Amino acid sequence: MNQLSDRINSLSTSATLAMAAKARELREEGKDIIGLSLGEPDFDTPDFIKESAKQAIDDNYNSYTPVDGYAELKDAIITKFKRDNQLDYNRQQIVVSTGAKQSLFNIASVMLNDADEVILPCPYWVSYSDIVKLNGGVPIEVKTSIDNDFKMTPAQLEAAITPKTKMIWYSSPCNPSGSVYSKKELRALADVLQKYPNIYVVSDEIYEHINFVGGHCSMAQFEDMFERTITVNGVSKAFAMTGWRIGYIGAPTTIARACNKIQGQVTSGANCIAQRAVISALEASPDRVQYMIDEFKERRQLILGLLREIDGFSCNEPEGAFYVFPDISAYFGKTLKGQTIDNASEFAMYLLENANVATVTGDAFGNPNCIRISYAASQEQIIEAVKRIKNALS
Repeated sequence: MNQLSDRINSLSTSATLAMAAKARELREEGKDIIGLSLGEPDFDTPDFIKESAKQAIDDNYNSYTPVDGYAELKDAIITKFKRDNQLDYNRQQIVVSTGAKQSLFNIASVMLNDADEVILPCPYWVSYSDIVKLNGGVPIEVKTSIDNDFKMTPAQLEAAITPKTKMIWYSSPCNPSGSVYSKKELRALADVLQKYPNIYVVSDEIYEHINFVGGHCSMAQFEDMFERTITVNGVSKAFAMTGWRIGYIGAPTTIARACNKIQGQVTSGANCIAQRAVISALEASPDRVQYMIDEFKERRQLILGLLREIDGFSCNEPEGAFYVFPDISAYFGKTLKGQTIDNASEFAMYLLENANVATVTGDAFGNPNCIRISYAASQEQIIEAVKRIKNALS
């Protein structure tokens, strides 16, 4: 007798976490694995943020927090939205959660009914599809390619909409492609949505500050989309705070209150010390973390230059985040060291076993022709990793 639910049996394991676990396993066996699979900055959390956390401990912040976040943190988020995104929210429209991943799960839980369709431009972040499925929704993948910089066009959006379409989820800058939607491109998508007033948008902006072209645009900046957009953000990426687990949303009041309601039954409020530290992070000028963005930009140019020297790798130039998403389908059907490569998953596993480099298959992101490589690693590691890849493929 199967004791587990159909829901959990049909759930995929997170491919990024699975590859990270496999890499750890091999390291424990004594292998020298270079991990380029996780989306985790290799910087330390800035000292001014750590000092705020220490102060919070000394000030005896140790009690349950309000489910939707401390009022002072909500005010810092409101100020940040106004300063960086020209968005006006009030406290009732902000919900702080245990990471942006919980924010996304909350949104799906409170908005989706069975068979509601959610449009996902491919490639999409690895957990979008399963979060949608877990909440009864149906992911509708819209295929993009390296030729259009992995961005969904207005015509593709229009073609994907059906009477069952409830939402669109996208990230900009995008994980895994690094693509950034310009204001003009978002406006063109918004123009399509004007014909369909019941469709909501989730705008995942967790990589907002890791932007090499400037001019980040939020869908909610358009007046005719503000009441239909849920803006998701957090501190994991730009502030190197992945383990602090704080994410947040700005949303129409009804949706925000519903997220607060469900969170109250699941996790309650987010960590008290982390919340106090995030107040300092968000109140600070984004310039305080510019040194990380500058370094990521250098690494981007380094890894692109190195990968373009490898036959069979086709790369676009990502405009943000810290990933490259090369098309490696030229290797499909080829035999390397006695092993025939038929898909991106086999290619990623080949690199792990023969180059000792951990990457992630593009299958997990809705694009089976690519792999994701994170350059949130030192320049020395990047050079060595690509050298190993080149040798393993030669």
